[in-house]
Amino acid sequence: MSVNQQAHTGPPYGQPQPGYQGYQQPAYGGQPLPGVPQSQYGAYNGPMPGYQQPVPPQGSLRAPPTSGAPPPASGASLPSGHLAYSQFGHGDVQNGIPTSAAPMQRPPASQPFLPGSAPTPVSQTSTFQQYGPPPASVQQLSNHMAGMTIGSTTASAPPPAGLGYGPPTSVPPVSGSFSTTGSGLYTPYTASQGPPPTSVSQGLPLAQPPFPGQPISTQRLPTQVPGFAPPPSSTGIGPSSYPPTTGAPRPPTMSGPPLPGQTAAGPPASQPNHVSSPPPPATMAGPHPGPPMSGLHGPPPPTHPPQPGYQMQQNGSFGQVRGPQPNYGGAYPGTPNYGSQPGPPPPPKRLDPDSIPSPIQVIEDDRSNRGSEPFVTGVRGQVPPLVTTNFVVKDQGNASPRYIRCTSYNIPCTSDMAKQSQVPLAAVIKPLATLPPEETLPYLVDHGESGPVRCNRCKAYMCPFMQFIEGGRRFQCCFCSCVTEVPPHYFQHLDHTGKRVDFYDRPELSLGSYEFLATVDYCKNNKFPSPPAFIFMIDVSYNAVKSGLVRLICEELKSLIDFLPREGNMEESAIRVGFVTYNKVLHFYNVKSSLAQPQMMVVSDVADMFVPLLDGFLVNVNESRTVIASLLDQIPEMFADTRETETVFAPVIQAGLEALKAAECAGKLFIFHTSLPIAEAPGKLKNRDDKKLINTDKEKTLFQPQTSFYNNLAKDCVAQGCCVDLFLFPNQYLDVATLGVVTYQTGGSIYKYAYFQLETDQDRFLNDLRRDVQKEVGFDAVMRVRTSTGIRATDFFGAFYMSNTTDVEMAGLDCDKTITVEFKHDDKLSEDSGALLQCALLYTSCAGQRRLRIHNLSLNCCTQLADLYRNCETDTLINYLAKHAYRGVLGSPVKTVRDALINQCAQILACYRKNCASPSSAGQLILPECMKLLPVYLNCVLKSDVLQPGPEVTTDDRAYIRQLVTSMDVAETNVFFYPRLLPLTKAEVDSDSLPAAIRNSEERLSKSDIYLLENGLNIFVWVGVNVQQSLIQNLFGVSSFSQISNALSTLPVLENSFSKKVRSIVDMLQVQRSRNMKLIIVKQEDKLEMLFKHFLVEDKSLSGGASYVDFLCHMHKEIRQLLS
Repeated sequence: MSVNQQAHTGPPYGQPQPGYQGYQQPAYGGQPLPGVPQSQYGAYNGPMPGYQQPVPPQGSLRAPPTSGAPPPASGASLPSGHLAYSQFGHGDVQNGIPTSAAPMQRPPASQPFLPGSAPTPVSQTSTFQQYGPPPASVQQLSNHMAGMTIGSTTASAPPPAGLGYGPPTSVPPVSGSFSTTGSGLYTPYTASQGPPPTSVSQGLPLAQPPFPGQPISTQRLPTQVPGFAPPPSSTGIGPSSYPPTTGAPRPPTMSGPPLPGQTAAGPPASQPNHVSSPPPPATMAGPHPGPPMSGLHGPPPPTHPPQPGYQMQQNGSFGQVRGPQPNYGGAYPGTPNYGSQPGPPPPPKRLDPDSIPSPIQVIEDDRSNRGSEPFVTGVRGQVPPLVTTNFVVKDQGNASPRYIRCTSYNIPCTSDMAKQSQVPLAAVIKPLATLPPEETLPYLVDHGESGPVRCNRCKAYMCPFMQFIEGGRRFQCCFCSCVTEVPPHYFQHLDHTGKRVDFYDRPELSLGSYEFLATVDYCKNNKFPSPPAFIFMIDVSYNAVKSGLVRLICEELKSLIDFLPREGNMEESAIRVGFVTYNKVLHFYNVKSSLAQPQMMVVSDVADMFVPLLDGFLVNVNESRTVIASLLDQIPEMFADTRETETVFAPVIQAGLEALKAAECAGKLFIFHTSLPIAEAPGKLKNRDDKKLINTDKEKTLFQPQTSFYNNLAKDCVAQGCCVDLFLFPNQYLDVATLGVVTYQTGGSIYKYAYFQLETDQDRFLNDLRRDVQKEVGFDAVMRVRTSTGIRATDFFGAFYMSNTTDVEMAGLDCDKTITVEFKHDDKLSEDSGALLQCALLYTSCAGQRRLRIHNLSLNCCTQLADLYRNCETDTLINYLAKHAYRGVLGSPVKTVRDALINQCAQILACYRKNCASPSSAGQLILPECMKLLPVYLNCVLKSDVLQPGPEVTTDDRAYIRQLVTSMDVAETNVFFYPRLLPLTKAEVDSDSLPAAIRNSEERLSKSDIYLLENGLNIFVWVGVNVQQSLIQNLFGVSSFSQISNALSTLPVLENSFSKKVRSIVDMLQVQRSRNMKLIIVKQEDKLEMLFKHFLVEDKSLSGGASYVDFLCHMHKEIRQLLS
């Protein structure tokens, strides 16, 4: 699907082409030419109601250049490479973005709108970093939106300043933007007016689209809605040179004559899909009403009536054209009038960003195209459906995408090609991922004492890609090509195709994922492991007791210990449990089953931590049930009157580590902690929070631990298989960057509940705790990724520790954690053999069984860059780029990291443009089909709290998010960076389905509706001020908008269909996420709305992040600079 699927064959303005020699021009009055099919888009043909536009005065329409280069000379010829309008070709999106270097801002809806007033000049700074104030120059905008096609801004005359969205305004020149027009000048013409005569010197396109500071001399006319191609006409569509890889069929090419005053810059070719078209006209001149001008040669003018209004696509679909969008009156329905002061635009004017690629549309298209069929993994290098699509996987030799997703499924054969494209080659691996009930868990294969069959040289495990030779007596390794004898017990004859006859009976020969039972050789100290233990360590300082937290934890643990993870068919869990409480000192509890009452032992020498008891500390739940229950009843009472406010932290971890060492087992510590550990003890911390460091070179210190003590402690924990899960309940700074080190390096999880309050936060905390205790975990894990000759794993991201360059070590690895692996070439690959990767995870199950889980994946290799770009997966790419950037902030200033991200993505897209897209004007932004969402998602990463914090974001929040994202899977980063926004009032009460999502922008919200936004950590329910009173009553149980309480943490349970539906949606979303999301009720125009708007990621953010539209323009500028 291309962004705009239609290829324009002619300049895309809905007005006739000026001056095509020898061709009849359609009349300007909007009458269709005889014999020309009417465009199928009703309302957009012909004059747009409601705008009587004045005819621009005769004579020169160009304002003086604002700065920089002189205007092009009259009669300048258009370089033949520059086509006038963008086409969105198959395989690629062409979104024209204005060439303006200055970002375009859609004014926030809340500013006052003064139609007709002159905009204040804005000085546009040249650094894009803080995307500056909105350009005042209309041109910019206009270009901006010009179809988001960038064709328009380039070779052809730039779009009109008046842009059809509002009364003409006189725009003062803006420094750094193109020349602006005089008042009244470029207003859209009504269909009945002829275009104003222009002198030839006007309307000349610049050969290069202007950069800021280079004036554009041109006559600007009404332009197409951003990116919307005019309705299709049948003129000259050539075969696309770049067939779409997936997606909707491309609608017929659209072409439309340029608007009056717009020069005919040869027909724009469809970008990547080239429309075959005549060469661009030799000279450009402004059209005269009347007979065609001589000197322009080109295709016949597109044949449909002039259109001041443009056909819109809904939701930015760039696929089949959706009909006109409702409620859009004028040419630019509802867009803010860029010429005048930003202000809340009156309803009929609104710049419609539907011309730029829409995440919602891409997600919907993938669901409809790929959600119904099972994804069968038998074919090499298949790109799976998106993470947002529900699909069933059938394993036929490659690991399911639930276990491994790659940035590209067709990788370059050489390192030079990889460097040229800059597309990182990476895999996001989730070795213990949970599968849906309809899919089969990996089979467990037991080869007895001899263990799994492996290659002699590289030690790869037997897999479907191994080649059996010599009648089955030997096999050739698919990774290193070494030949290995088949052990006698494993021998089997081959059939006539060379496959073993037991091929389908052996999971390791026919499936992509399976497990081997490990032999004693795979165990520490050559002895089988004991079952793991869980130790609950509770902070009993003043804050924890006072808030009710200690009592809550103890109550919950009484029942939760009956739900410890257990092996499939076991009656009870093999995991033993222990309990510790602490403040400045540690209290250990003996809960041996033979005791009538638990015994407490205090260790006050925290500088030299030891465990005061062995027998009775770690116990079997069933045997010691009554003693444990008694202890959990007593703890809240024992510390009810505590006055101790200080805590220790490192000694708590040391105590758990020592207990596991003494018991000779792996395990997990669940630490419930409330404050910065300032008590005298190892690992003592000081408050170093300093917001003044933000945006300085020292900002990176905020993400680094303040002492190396915790790194060393983490190393000891990993060696023992001691994983640490941390539940934090801070009321102020507690240095997550340092406290999280051990958790992070042992493969654990951090949960943070700032300003914890029992009534609002207890459900969320208890749900997280239950899931954390019950989920599948592998202990004492080591993962290695092997690859076939030609590439190797060079870099790893995630929650783990590495003591060498190949082994990823994790004290614990749960079903939610991912490890991201980057690959680099160390030799050439061949298209015939492709590339293979094998991820082997050695771990101890919760029953104490040592196992190997193997995942295999085969990828294609290519010698053509187009094949690489056709097989990428943007969601995985963003997951990798975010993790790479989030690690970058530990060592570089945040600005450097942001710039590097923008630069890498610009290089990826510029390489595509240069090597894969059909030649076209530099003014067009062309995006590969499967990467067309790269700019919007990248902008979300750049605006995230780690890379661009708003004033309300704490240092701890940033460190927390940074650690969280590092081990997220692709589905989690997808919704985290581009949240899901659902209109609840549109939900069908009787169906089980979710309402269709909408784009993350304030302009998509209606005051009379209720919306839900989720990002994996929070769920916001936003209520518009004009919502019907009956809906408010049904959902909140109150009679008016003003009575809705912001303090609700759950929706009231009411007996009506709307309440049930909304609660079922919330429950459905909660189940999909690995953490319980906090529910926040936001009333429109309430103080919490600022927080909610932070997640409307297509809009400009308060912390300075660009809107999607502006960022797309910025990316386009970056790409053009690289290409020039």
